[in-house]
Amino acid sequence: MQQRLNKQERQEKLKAVIRDNPFVTDEELAEHFSVSIQTIRLDRLELDIPELRTRMVQVAERVHQKVRSMVAHEMVGELVELQLGKFATSILQVTREMVTQKSGICRADYLFAQANSLAAAIIDAEVVLTGSARLRFRRPVHLHEKIKAYAFLARKKINKYLIKVVSSVDSEEVFVGKFIFVAQQEGK
Repeated sequence: MQQRLNKQERQEKLKAVIRDNPFVTDEELAEHFSVSIQTIRLDRLELDIPELRTRMVQVAERVHQKVRSMVAHEMVGELVELQLGKFATSILQVTREMVTQKSGICRADYLFAQANSLAAAIIDAEVVLTGSARLRFRRPVHLHEKIKAYAFLARKKINKYLIKVVSSVDSEEVFVGKFIFVAQQEGK
């Protein structure tokens, strides 16, 4: 929260905030700049900045071009950052289809699938197989929460990769996984 800025200052800062975090919502921006959501939408329109969903798709398309081990529709969550052989980040919005009807808690297979596909995306190989996984679920994830998963290569030995994934909701850790992947040589 900051003091009110004039329109030109607000629009300059708005561009910078969205450039740094293309996944920020209009609601979060309105709160940050102490203005209405409609004001943020008008500012975005004037600045030719697309809405959140379009920004997410643009980032995902740019990042997905780097992935070798899977095609875009196999990825669980929106891939937002990828440095092959180093790290990757994805975001998964929890929807009604992902939660149990009784409790409204996200099913564990979605957290695993997001982490597993993100970890596989890091590996610079055509075919990668999950060898083993050690998982820790820290707390339940609820409907409408946004899961941000960060994966990084911890170790590589010949064709085996140890990848660690940490998933969080609003910077609170909800899942940790250590995955061992095996990269198959082409033609085998």
